[in-house]
Amino acid sequence: MSTKQEQLDEQSRVKRHKIQYPISAYTFPREARIHRVRFDDKYIHIELTDGRALAVPLWWIPTVHNASPAERTKYEISRDRTMIIWDPDKCAINDELRLSDYLEPVSRADKILAERKTKYRAKPLAHKRLARSHVRS
Repeated sequence: MSTKQEQLDEQSRVKRHKIQYPISAYTFPREARIHRVRFDDKYIHIELTDGRALAVPLWWIPTVHNASPAERTKYEISRDRTMIIWDPDKCAINDELRLSDYLEPVSRADKILAERKTKYRAKPLAHKRLARSHVRS
C-alpha cells in the first residue's frame, strides 16, 4: 500500500514527450499577400500567397453583401496585394477590404477604434480651465 506522500509524488510528476520536429521545421508566415479571390453565396474566399485561405462572411461587408454577384467580381487587388478594392467608377460598390482587418486580433481593432474616438474628444483640462475662468469672473 502506498502512502499519501507517494501518491502525491506520483501525481505531481511531469510527463515528458520526445519532440518530433525542431522549431525550424515549422512555417510561420511573416506577411499576408492576396493571391486569388472568389465568391460564393455566403463568403468571400481569399487565398494568400503563403498558402493560407481566409473565408469572410459576406454579411460582414454590407456593400458587398447587398451587391449582385456580377458586381462583386469587379474588384481590383492593390499593388502591394493587401487590399481588395471596388472602384465606384467601375462598379456599383464603393468599398475596400484590408486583409489586416481580418487577420489581426479583434482586440487590436478595438484599440485602434478607441484611439480614433479619443482623438476627437474634448480634453478634460480645457473644460476645467473654462470652469475656473467663469468662477473668477
